[in-house]
Amino acid sequence: MGTSETSSRAPRRALVSGASSGIGAATVRALCARGYEVVAIARREDRLASLAQETGCTTMVCDVTNEHDVEAVRAYLAQRGSLDILVANAGGAIGADPVSEGDPRDWSAMFELNVIGTQRLIRAMLPLLRHGALEHQVADIVSLSSTAAFVSYEGGGGYNAAKAGVHAMLGALRLELAGEPIRVVEIAPGMVHTEEFALNRFAGDEAKRDALYEGVEAPLVADDVADVIVYAVGCPAHVNLDLVQMRPVAQAAQHKLHRGPLRPKL
Repeated sequence: MGTSETSSRAPRRALVSGASSGIGAATVRALCARGYEVVAIARREDRLASLAQETGCTTMVCDVTNEHDVEAVRAYLAQRGSLDILVANAGGAIGADPVSEGDPRDWSAMFELNVIGTQRLIRAMLPLLRHGALEHQVADIVSLSSTAAFVSYEGGGGYNAAKAGVHAMLGALRLELAGEPIRVVEIAPGMVHTEEFALNRFAGDEAKRDALYEGVEAPLVADDVADVIVYAVGCPAHVNLDLVQMRPVAQAAQHKLHRGPLRPKL
């Protein structure tokens, strides 16, 4: 695993959104375990309280689709001085209907959460990240997109569009920050087995959630993605992992998934 050139200085401060479960919670745990100072934000106060007790992180209730919530987080961090790492993880999929049948309200909600929510966080935190870069030689904006940003699939039109929007936005941001010591890292996971992502997508239908993962020997789990995030922010200050696409071995492509044991053909 990479070692940051700034490791001898004071601990770097990270903000992680969508931290109450799944990849966000796993990222908080991984960063705290490695000595980072972490502020975890999410909508569910009870989940955040449990995470704080487990890891020692600081928590704030925040809905990234709410401007006032994000501003409150920015103000809190500004009082602390600076920010070194933003992990914009809050996002999700709603529904799996064909384009011709999808509810525009679901599409709007996905765009608001995945794209606008991420932009809102970046816009608010960038001045603090610039101060962090001055102190620690580098700052990081890590955003979660998806392999769905690059390959369309049936029933995924709204989510494909939202995550493609995230990818396009991050590409523009990376160009706009050229010349500054701020890394823009896009992590694009494929199939990740988290209880809530699929359950939320299927409106609480556990049978549909279970069918999604049925027979897949080893999908990714949240800790796998968190490990990659920690690696990216721990790289030497001159190294930027622009885009990391990661899938389980069983998923050869967005539309090619092997169900059953993985065995070499001898």
